[in-house]
Amino acid sequence: MSSKMTRFESLLEAVPDALVGMSQKGVIRFVNRQAESLFGYDRDDMVGQRIEMLVPERLWQIYTEHQEGYFADLRTRSSGVDLVLSGRQRDGTEFPVNISLSHIDTGDVLLVVTAVRDVTSLHQAVETAQLTAAVVEYSDDAIIGSTLEGIVTSWNPAAERMYGYSSKEILGRSASRLIPLDRAGELFANLDKVRQGQTLERLETERVRKDGTLFPVSLTVAPIRNEDGAIVGVSAVHRDVTEQRRALELAQRIEAIVEGSDDAIIGETLEGVITSWNPAATRMYGYSGEEIIGKSVGLLIPGDRAGEAKAVVAKVSAGQHVEHLETFNARKDGTLFPVSLTVSPVRGADGAIVGASVICRDLTAQEHAAQYARSLVEAGLDPLVTISLEGRITDANQAMVTVTGVPREAIIGSDFAQYVTEPDKAAEAYRRVLTQGSLTDVQLTVRHRDGTETDVLCNFSVFRGTGGNVLGVLATGRDVTRQNQAFELAQRMEAIVEGSDDAIIGRTLEGIITSWNPAAERMYGYRGEEVIGQSVAMLIPEDRTDEMRTILGGIRAGQRVESLETIRVRKDGTVFPISLTVSPIRGAGGAIVGASVICRDLTEQEHAAQYARSLIEAALDPMVTISPEGQIDDVNEAAVRLTGVRRDELIGTGFSGYFTDPGKAAEIHQRAFAQGSVTDYPLTLRHRAGTLTDLLLNASVYRDTGGKVLGVLVAARELNGQK
Repeated sequence: MSSKMTRFESLLEAVPDALVGMSQKGVIRFVNRQAESLFGYDRDDMVGQRIEMLVPERLWQIYTEHQEGYFADLRTRSSGVDLVLSGRQRDGTEFPVNISLSHIDTGDVLLVVTAVRDVTSLHQAVETAQLTAAVVEYSDDAIIGSTLEGIVTSWNPAAERMYGYSSKEILGRSASRLIPLDRAGELFANLDKVRQGQTLERLETERVRKDGTLFPVSLTVAPIRNEDGAIVGVSAVHRDVTEQRRALELAQRIEAIVEGSDDAIIGETLEGVITSWNPAATRMYGYSGEEIIGKSVGLLIPGDRAGEAKAVVAKVSAGQHVEHLETFNARKDGTLFPVSLTVSPVRGADGAIVGASVICRDLTAQEHAAQYARSLVEAGLDPLVTISLEGRITDANQAMVTVTGVPREAIIGSDFAQYVTEPDKAAEAYRRVLTQGSLTDVQLTVRHRDGTETDVLCNFSVFRGTGGNVLGVLATGRDVTRQNQAFELAQRMEAIVEGSDDAIIGRTLEGIITSWNPAAERMYGYRGEEVIGQSVAMLIPEDRTDEMRTILGGIRAGQRVESLETIRVRKDGTVFPISLTVSPIRGAGGAIVGASVICRDLTEQEHAAQYARSLIEAALDPMVTISPEGQIDDVNEAAVRLTGVRRDELIGTGFSGYFTDPGKAAEIHQRAFAQGSVTDYPLTLRHRAGTLTDLLLNASVYRDTGGKVLGVLVAARELNGQK
């Protein structure tokens, strides 16, 4: 062998690939150390043998077929075709190899042999990196990498949107700039835990944006390890939970209003099926929530009012409000009672009308209220799946298993569109992402195998192989069910508050007004912008300030104030009587953060009562009211004069005891209850001084609005003058 060949072989020993040189007749001329390791032969065992010793006969056939054309012009060829064949080790084991044929200037053929398993591992590693990059790039959560000292090393687009820093501004700098000053120690405490190999999941805290604003986040912090398992960095997923916090606080506020209302607040579908039922509805109608939810609202409507109910549904379906409709409803026991109804459409997240909110005011006792209902808070990890080019799920995470209720092994290989309520919409999104490369904020509804549905906001993106070819689609979904429900609930509650005749006022524990509905504007004369942010003391007379402090003290202790009769002052300075119901409002953590106040104007009721009393007192004839037990409930001034007994002494005593014939006097009372009325009934009244007065009495029963007899009214006419 020439010295030139010897130097060439020495050079080939340094090459990391397995190299085999053979003559153009297929005889092995030389091998390097890597070839010995790959095939398991010593060098001397291979040199001089035919190439079929290492590679099955097919290589020689391919070489023979291409030999004439491939080596026709040796100057123009430095490498040949790449082949995927089988190699044979010394023990007979065959394994896949990549073989590249090249001509060298000695006239021999050089084979570069690489085990396919090494190439496959490399391709898989690159594909995994592509998938991970797609997850990070299109995540709605900020995904931030840092060193164990807290220096930021990676920063995805969601982090830029969330915090306001570009990657150029933040990379290489400390993550402490994202942490409020009063939480400075939190970063180092978290880094210490990660150094110990701990993972922190869903840690709720606060962070600060570039513009200085604080916002709540949920953190998941995990260690990053190298190939040896050593912890070399930190990966943190930041989720902005501002909307979740607001939704929860709104739900607490709404719940306080609904639970404290004296008005029945009923939710129903457009088909008349009852979906919600507050405590006031239970008190008003006699049905518990368990008895009535899911039943037809027709249970509450008398048969002769069915046409009226259909007309209301038609208006609500057209987006109209029905205000102060006076009609009759039926209780569980069958009794009818007068109500005033305010019916408003309820809209879904897409603005479509999905039901109706009904405020029922019992006109029997002139009860009023309006309130909000409750909402949901989203929790848990986001579902994630990878989808093949044929539309089949190739992988799924635990969140997907949880949201569908289907085991992972059953999900993999199935059609991804079958898990949503609108498979055509999902399939169309899949086709679009294959064309566009990515797609964001696609709203779908995932159906659990038990029938439960979860609204998710989906992001789609393709992921590619090492050659840039599309391997499939990555789909992630954010659970927005509670946000949608909260939106619908807020719409329903807004309809309730806007339609109320009672003033509904929100305030802090310090008495600062935070909300003000249209009825409050009409009642007090202030517009919302005039009072929101001001102290509620502006509505309270100076001699009632202690009353406000007492009420707020009770609210801080979690107590409700019901039907407190007091007075308030309007913008023009006039004082008027009201009835207050005050309920605590709780924040996301359950702490009391404010109060909901329902104010009912009692002016008309007081005017009516004063007017009626004036008429009675002005009468010249004596008048008394008698209870079913025969006791005097009330008297006018003429009765006091005729008996000579003070009003406070008369009330509560037996009616018949003031006549010369008590038995006959008791009879008029009994006959009135039995017959309903008695006229021209003669009796003689004895004055305290002994004077007698002949009277003709008329008696009649009086009833409440439900027809129940409350007592007997007796009016007397003196006969002494006539005689």
